[in-house]
Amino acid sequence: MEFQLLFILFLVGLCLYVLLVLWVGRQSKSPPRQAAASEKQESAAPQTTSSGSEVSTLCPINKTEETNLRNCFPWSIYYLENIEYRPQAVLCIGKLRSNPEEAYNTIRSNIEALFGERFFVLFQESISGKPFFALIPNPQYRPTGKRNMERLSQPGLALGLLLVTLFTCTLIGSAIVGVTEKQLLANPAVLLQGLPYAVPLMTILGIHELGHYLTALFYKIRTTLPYFIPVPFFLGTFGAFIQIRSPIPNRKALFDIGIAGPLAGFIVTLPILFWGLAHSSVVEISQKSGILNVDSLNPRFSLFFTLVSKLALGSGLSPNTAIHMHPVAVAGYIGLIVTALNLMPVGQLDGGHIVHAMFGQRISIFIGQITRLLVLGLGFIHRDLLVWALILLVIPLMDEPALNDVSELDNWRDLWGLLTLTLLVIILLPVPGSLIKLLHI
Repeated sequence: MEFQLLFILFLVGLCLYVLLVLWVGRQSKSPPRQAAASEKQESAAPQTTSSGSEVSTLCPINKTEETNLRNCFPWSIYYLENIEYRPQAVLCIGKLRSNPEEAYNTIRSNIEALFGERFFVLFQESISGKPFFALIPNPQYRPTGKRNMERLSQPGLALGLLLVTLFTCTLIGSAIVGVTEKQLLANPAVLLQGLPYAVPLMTILGIHELGHYLTALFYKIRTTLPYFIPVPFFLGTFGAFIQIRSPIPNRKALFDIGIAGPLAGFIVTLPILFWGLAHSSVVEISQKSGILNVDSLNPRFSLFFTLVSKLALGSGLSPNTAIHMHPVAVAGYIGLIVTALNLMPVGQLDGGHIVHAMFGQRISIFIGQITRLLVLGLGFIHRDLLVWALILLVIPLMDEPALNDVSELDNWRDLWGLLTLTLLVIILLPVPGSLIKLLHI
């Protein structure tokens, strides 16, 4: 019965995810996505360039501009061998003769001096590992010099979704503490008993998205405010999200934006989880005890969660006991699960962005595929992980590249990335038998 309920929730979540992706796709103005769009979505009518010449969408520059474009590539920086025209992109292929950072900055400056804001300049690696440049038409560019800047800040919508989510989470929180529908109808004030669950959970989710949002603002990337997703069942929310509406400049920015959310959320989650566990009680372990039963939760599935539980409960946590979780502990527990899920190194998850920034897109796709298969295998061993495996299977392995997707990270960012991925392993790793005996848990 428990597995059937999880499967139904997975299907509902999957449908909402697909609808959200379709909606984001219609709203997004991200240039890399537009570069991959079908020719059928674009008009074949000629465009007028700033020089007055007419060019087609398949060849967005004329012969004179192509000659000038070749002059943007100094042979000592990047030796240009060929220019290829693709739907919605001009590929400049050659050999890199300097460090990637210098090459990108020099050539981008030259191209911007020639074309202004007419193109985005991408620097990527081909399947064979050869760096190439791509010119992507800027959808916000207008020959008159005016930009078509859509309004991103919708504080009314963000506030409305926050309040609705607060209500739905409070409703679920009241059910967690045992408030029945009959009691709620007789006395609506008992709904407030759900706040100890709703407030910390929304704080964790909100801080997570604020980490992404503020880091994006630091890099001057256009993004929406964080939006919560309310649902009147399950957890009371499917989390929160932001929409990035301008390209990410380089892999450093991609890394910082990707890691800021999980780290910020984890920093908030840790004290909430510890306080909640300290105010929880222990019960005798039974066959119903598991990782989804907050009335009798067996913490030994996770090394990290077990250590925090032992620190919070002390000698009260013994081999024959499980945890009856306080509502605040439930919120912290969900925050920990959300952190772990987001750190999965797959596609457009935060962990996917982190490994992409650390190792490049080709290797990150390989890591993502291995991760999906490993979690799927674990799902058949531990049935509770099967839902995670199914979620990962529907997430695309490839995320959007940065404009400069070739320059590598510095050593400090690589170290932080490895530490973050280590945190994921510690959360997912079960408690070794030797440690169970040592801690008497």
